[in-house]
Amino acid sequence: MAIGSFPVEAGQVLAFARAIGDESPVYRSAAAAAEIGLAGIPAPPTYVQASAHFDPDYPLRPNPGQDWFGSGAGPGTHDPRGAGVLHAEQHFEYHRPLLVGDVLTATVTPGETWEKTGRRGGKLVFTEQTTIYRDASGTPVVTARVVAVRTEHAPSQK
Repeated sequence: MAIGSFPVEAGQVLAFARAIGDESPVYRSAAAAAEIGLAGIPAPPTYVQASAHFDPDYPLRPNPGQDWFGSGAGPGTHDPRGAGVLHAEQHFEYHRPLLVGDVLTATVTPGETWEKTGRRGGKLVFTEQTTIYRDASGTPVVTARVVAVRTEHAPSQK
């Protein structure tokens, strides 16, 4: 992920909260946020995933004029992460509340890789990746860890 700048904006926080079905007033009202001790309107817990919209190379978003694996527009479209890649886990560690007005940068580092034998898809290869989101002062705000799993071949129908 190559994110130079990810602004946390009030309208986007409200839209994200509504999209996940969270109608808490803290996502739209500074007064409601202050009532629970926050210095501003917070972002919902998984909001940092929206930073993908600021990554020009994010592979899971359609790009005008380019084949997209999710379009089904014809042969040759494929998941750029490879066949049989699944999202296995996601963890978020908050070092402080993420607030409207924050502008984040992200640093992505690969983590561990390990293998297991699957019952239907052959060898399973797990890989982890850690993203640290920092505020303008360089202080970590959120650490996100994702684990993906790739199957050796298409799962058998047992």
